[in-house]
Amino acid sequence: MNRSQESGNALPLRHLVLIDASSFIFRAYHAIRPLTAPDGTPVNAVYGFTQMLMKQLDDMEPKHVAVIFDVARTTFRNELSPEYKANRPDPPDDLIPQFTLVRDATRAFNLDCIEAPGFEADDLIATYTHLALKTEATVTIVSSDKDLMQLVSDRVRMYDSIKNRYIGTKEVQEKFGVPPKKVVDVQALAGDSIDNVPGVPGIGIKTAAELINEYGDLDTLLARASEIKQKKRRENLLAFADKARLSRELVRLRTDVPLEVPLEKLNRREVNGDDLMEFLATLNFKTIADRIQHKYSSSVSMAEGSAHLTGSTPSRTKPGYELVQTIERLQEWVELASHAGIVAVDTETTSLDQSRAELVGVSLCIEPMKACYIPVGHTWSQEPGQSEHNPPAQVPLADALALLRPLFADPAVLKVGHNIKYDLVILTRYDVAVSPVDDTMVLSYVLEGGSHGHGMDELAELYLGHTTIKYKDITGSGKSQVTFDQVPLDLALNYAAEDADITLRLHHLLKPRLLRERMVTVYETLERPLIPVLASMESEGIKVDLAELQNLSREFVERQESLATEIHGLAGRDFNIGSPKQLGEILFDELGLEGGQKGKSGTYTTNAEVLESLSSQGHALPAKVLEWRQLEKLRNTYSESLAEQVNPITKRVHTSYAMASASTGRLSSTDPNLQNIPIRTEEGRRIRRAFVAEKGHVLLSLDYSQIELRLLAHIADIDVLKQAFKNGQDIHALTASQVFCVELEKIDSAMRRKAKAINFGIIYGISAFGLARQLNVEQSEAATYIKAYFQQYPGIQDYMERTKQFCREHGYVQTLFGRRCHVPGILDKNPAKRNFAERAAINAPIQGAAADILKRAMIRVPPALKEHGIDSQAYMLLTVHDELIFEVAESAAETTGQVVKQVMEHATRPALQLSVPLIVEVGQGPSWDEAH
Repeated sequence: MNRSQESGNALPLRHLVLIDASSFIFRAYHAIRPLTAPDGTPVNAVYGFTQMLMKQLDDMEPKHVAVIFDVARTTFRNELSPEYKANRPDPPDDLIPQFTLVRDATRAFNLDCIEAPGFEADDLIATYTHLALKTEATVTIVSSDKDLMQLVSDRVRMYDSIKNRYIGTKEVQEKFGVPPKKVVDVQALAGDSIDNVPGVPGIGIKTAAELINEYGDLDTLLARASEIKQKKRRENLLAFADKARLSRELVRLRTDVPLEVPLEKLNRREVNGDDLMEFLATLNFKTIADRIQHKYSSSVSMAEGSAHLTGSTPSRTKPGYELVQTIERLQEWVELASHAGIVAVDTETTSLDQSRAELVGVSLCIEPMKACYIPVGHTWSQEPGQSEHNPPAQVPLADALALLRPLFADPAVLKVGHNIKYDLVILTRYDVAVSPVDDTMVLSYVLEGGSHGHGMDELAELYLGHTTIKYKDITGSGKSQVTFDQVPLDLALNYAAEDADITLRLHHLLKPRLLRERMVTVYETLERPLIPVLASMESEGIKVDLAELQNLSREFVERQESLATEIHGLAGRDFNIGSPKQLGEILFDELGLEGGQKGKSGTYTTNAEVLESLSSQGHALPAKVLEWRQLEKLRNTYSESLAEQVNPITKRVHTSYAMASASTGRLSSTDPNLQNIPIRTEEGRRIRRAFVAEKGHVLLSLDYSQIELRLLAHIADIDVLKQAFKNGQDIHALTASQVFCVELEKIDSAMRRKAKAINFGIIYGISAFGLARQLNVEQSEAATYIKAYFQQYPGIQDYMERTKQFCREHGYVQTLFGRRCHVPGILDKNPAKRNFAERAAINAPIQGAAADILKRAMIRVPPALKEHGIDSQAYMLLTVHDELIFEVAESAAETTGQVVKQVMEHATRPALQLSVPLIVEVGQGPSWDEAH
């Protein structure tokens, strides 16, 4: 490979770009998986690194650039402190062979791989930066590593490629509380547990910044440590002064590293097209090669018959998209799709509201880059003189549906969509059944739930290196936005056909991974069969009593007005209760309440947490404001907006369920969100009272009782809890007896309430601080409760530690049914983010298993109802967490309750036999509130 080509004489150095290779490598490794070269070598990190390097070079167009690598873990810092970075885990086995290939990728772009034995990449970056500044040049460091922020100045900035933002002196000041030149002193005091930089115990970033700002620098602070008023802080600074000085040497970057490649040799050289294409061909990076084939002239080609990178799909420069405007041509496409046995499908409509949207067109794709768009409802085209009264040539809707209906129902043809549930709901309204189906959004979610989003645009960029046409690019935005039926056909073709094309290409990439990664069961038994079930529920909708909503809105307004009078009386004057700024001034300036904290905008924080804390101290005004806000939310979110969401034809609201949202597998509800209606307040319950059954029918509610606690007992193998559930005991009373060492019959309601908070809090990894707030007790008392809980149930703490360790090693946790819940922040250097991720990891197997069980039940309910001959009398309408809601003819209510209860309580079988019983509570009534 020729690396000696220079682009003429060396250019004067004005701007130097320094790329931290490690930041690219590890981001790529975790973002893209798994890919292999033709010889089986893992290359996901190499693929992502190459994409990111190419993008950085294209975006910044640097005249002088260097890619900096770490050469080994042992450096001069280990001589200062053998513990430095000693606890960092080894790189994953499948990443190790990629380090060499990443360097090859760098050389393929005719860039040097710069490294220095005994030093870290950060020291090289610091040295080059130091030398560049002497030449009056500016420097951009491509990295988000906080250790490099000490280098930032008016001529040195960092670029965070993950967040697409620059980091200057202002951003460093916001992060560390000091200017860049004092960052080393702050880090020396705060230390870094990830890198084993000791620091001074009890001093974090915030306190360190306050001390450095007060005393000027670390040496002055340590010399005057005896003046510190806080006893513990003073004692630690005196006792650990040497540790602070050592920490400073560990975090301070060297600027005198011997350089193999001198600064003046960093001018960017011309890329040899043959060398670059040869490298891409060796690893079969076809998508990258296709993207840059015109940029660099090359005699090397990517042969069509070569072995494919795992999951890659062939691509062409000019996609073969076709506008189908005649019945004859549509018939030919239907025959092609039938022969292919698989077709990607997408619908275009007039609205995202699937209960009101009108069908505008259908796109099909039968192989990558071969797609068509069939317009059926456009009213405008780009042709001169065309108007909505003289629509463009297109296939008549009835004729198109007549041809597509057999194809979509053909059991021998797999229909693939991205969020195909939406398309199913739309087509159902036109009497078009679609089966069988696959969904690329759901495939991505099963494989990498929690790792990233699963929208088509993001997946196309992530897996295919392709930037899709955006909806607003063809419909406009704001006041000038038009509906899709008004989009010119040439624009509609490119957008719609691309959707189907990308869907099929993603399917080729993702579907084979199910088998390799042992996720077939999760997809085939939990997710794919749920798609038509949810589509049916969304199509059915639930009736809303508009008169009840109007009465509620009126009552809420009256109650708010009454509360406003009380609040203004307590404040001593009128003010805008909905204004956080004015409320903060009332609470903390005028009433003088303690605990006021101002945010970056300079106004006091008055969120729910602040108001709840003030209320617990006995202050009436914040308690009234909380009540006022609750009513405001209920009125804006439900009592008034629900009425607008009632479909004028069905007289029902049709919520939509997001299948690829929560990393644990739980479904979420949108437009309207029916899962966040508060049920602990009378007002919230009254919202549920507005959801009603049709005349002659009742609403039936079936709800799992304490399913997450039951699963915790099973997963953590807690004998006493398992036996209690088997015996039907009051689990919260039992916990109170165990934790407070009180006989079971002597447990009162207050003890039980505390035990209930502990039981449910433990599932979510609650801290002593969080439990103290919830129970309104001192933090030390809450810590005592938690300690006693773990002493009584040591298996739970063992489960938590096992789960966290598994997550650290694998990046995900698993449910009982094999679902993987990825937790990206489990190794985050930020303790707050890491702790949050650990709590999520503890909870995910429990909440995820509960979600899986509910999904298994939902899939089995329709055939069970059909088996008992009541499928035409009972309809599943809603699911909210652990609850299912049905609308049932009064005569079939009892039978339906028995059938569904049986299905739900045995939903784990035969895959899994739980060591605790699942209990389902059944209720019925004319409204959701009365049924629950």
